[in-house]
Amino acid sequence: MKRRNWFLTMAMLLTLSLFLAACGGGEAGGGEEGGGDEGGGDEGGTSFMNILTGGSQGTYYPLGGSFATIINSNVDGAEANAVSTGASVENMKKLRDGDGELAFTQTDIASYAADGEVMFEEPIEGIQAIGTLYPETIQIVTTKDTGIETVEDLKGKVVSVGAPGSGTYANAENILEIHDMTMDDIEKRDLEFGDSTSGIQDGSIDAAFITAGTPTGAVESLAATTDVNIVKFGDGKIQELMDKVPFYSEDEIPEGTYGLDEAIQTVAVQAMLVTTSDMDEDTVYEITKAIFENTDQITHSKGEVITADSALQGVGIDVHPGAQKYFDEAGVSAE
Repeated sequence: MKRRNWFLTMAMLLTLSLFLAACGGGEAGGGEEGGGDEGGGDEGGTSFMNILTGGSQGTYYPLGGSFATIINSNVDGAEANAVSTGASVENMKKLRDGDGELAFTQTDIASYAADGEVMFEEPIEGIQAIGTLYPETIQIVTTKDTGIETVEDLKGKVVSVGAPGSGTYANAENILEIHDMTMDDIEKRDLEFGDSTSGIQDGSIDAAFITAGTPTGAVESLAATTDVNIVKFGDGKIQELMDKVPFYSEDEIPEGTYGLDEAIQTVAVQAMLVTTSDMDEDTVYEITKAIFENTDQITHSKGEVITADSALQGVGIDVHPGAQKYFDEAGVSAE
């Protein structure tokens, strides 16, 4: 009798322990699922994002580094990283292919991408603006020793027209065209800014088209060792270009920049920051707010001209709803 009671007691204890283990297992499983969701990027997780910039000696790359620092410091759960690229055209294609979340580009290139024109065989869907940033000045750089003074003097010369995948090539084509020239009239080289100025310095290149915010690091480095000259447009050609291609606006490279003896009249397009329609509205809102309310933390000199008040001017493509929400709150309009 006692033996049978002992077996009954042991069976009951075993059943109870199995029951408790099952309950505890269920709770553990729920905890693991919750942890898995958080690590997968849901609320409370980390959002990783690449900022597609340009060559390391241009303006996009250092600005991208400042933007990444601002985003990481002011947007909860964000981890942004500036990535060097071939700039505007390449950046549009990388956004299309999912290789980045934010990108620098020229306003003209963003419009070409959205419409499937010029260097884009078909439209890239979903490209949306965060805002314009500053004028990107078209600088045709040479040295005083070459004797090149005007665009017409480039005929027969070795000229870099920008890295493959950049917007500089399209700018060079436009400028040559209004001077009744084509790429066939020059010995074309497809180089990024740093290689262009290195080529000018060693004499393998006579001149280079560089589209970037001034002062541009690569040109400053050249000017530190060589007397730089900026090639001038022909009479009336700036206005002719602006009439033909509305993306351009008149601009000036101030006297003293790169050691210049006088101010040089030229043209510019706008630099802009873009993303895609796949980006979460709240995230883009926080990014836009962080950048435009912390421009004092931008280490590049262009930070002085980046403002929310001008961020919707000349955009040319749809604005992301998250960015638009911020500008509406700030009372900023495109007019």
